[in-house]
Amino acid sequence: MLEIAGGAWSAALLPAQGGALARLAHDGRDVLHPLPEGADPNNSWAGAFLMLPWTNRLDRGRLPYPGGVHHFPCNRVAEATALHGLSREHPWRIEEVSPGRAVLAQSIADGPYCYEARVEVALGETFSIALAVTNTGAEGTPFGTGWHPFFTRPPGTRLSFRAGGTLTRDARNLPTGCAPSDGLDGGEEVFGGLDTHFVGWDGNARLQLGDMPFTLIGEEAWSRNIQVFAPRGATILCAEPVSHVPDAANRPQLARFGAMRRLARGESITGRAVLRAGM
Repeated sequence: MLEIAGGAWSAALLPAQGGALARLAHDGRDVLHPLPEGADPNNSWAGAFLMLPWTNRLDRGRLPYPGGVHHFPCNRVAEATALHGLSREHPWRIEEVSPGRAVLAQSIADGPYCYEARVEVALGETFSIALAVTNTGAEGTPFGTGWHPFFTRPPGTRLSFRAGGTLTRDARNLPTGCAPSDGLDGGEEVFGGLDTHFVGWDGNARLQLGDMPFTLIGEEAWSRNIQVFAPRGATILCAEPVSHVPDAANRPQLARFGAMRRLARGESITGRAVLRAGM
């Protein structure tokens, strides 16, 4: 576990376990639901992890790419989907560490994907996490990234943001179309039970975690799409800035709402999320 602190923020990262955040706190109070010691961040509703080189679901693990079609293993067996990419399942290298900053790096070669990734976590006046992924493989490979935080959800939690639409979905949680939506503004009665993608997000979300107010800002590739996951009766709320719609690689009809980016060899995709105390 790698621990850093800066300003009112403190965090613990797990480089050997997908670079996940095990804890994030502000003024000594948990902002993310803390990962229990020894728990697997990929099988726990806790902490936060990075999603790349795709986010959310790939239908039957299917990825069209310049060389043909590759099928990744389906880790969401009941839905027959491959969920949240590759990088969370592999270790990251520690590149730089200072009291309020950590930089991790990763090299992946799996199927059609060859890439170098770099993530910087910085604590100070704000919490920020910035991800850059560079294609080192075939020309035109589709890439997407995102950040999946499990925020605490005490009584009085509220979520508010503006958007242009929300994706309709089938029984396997795969998108079927887009319906008009202004976004969300409210508490349990608004977000309870959602596992829903919003498009045309303006890049700002207001989180009231009990009596702790925060602003979540998505930048660069993470500034237009957001996924909300809030199972009924659970103690977590996920507001996930992402670069593309679920299963974008297989649903060209939804590309205008958030496509994966086809990177030439040597090209990069970057995304950044910032948490600021207050609204």
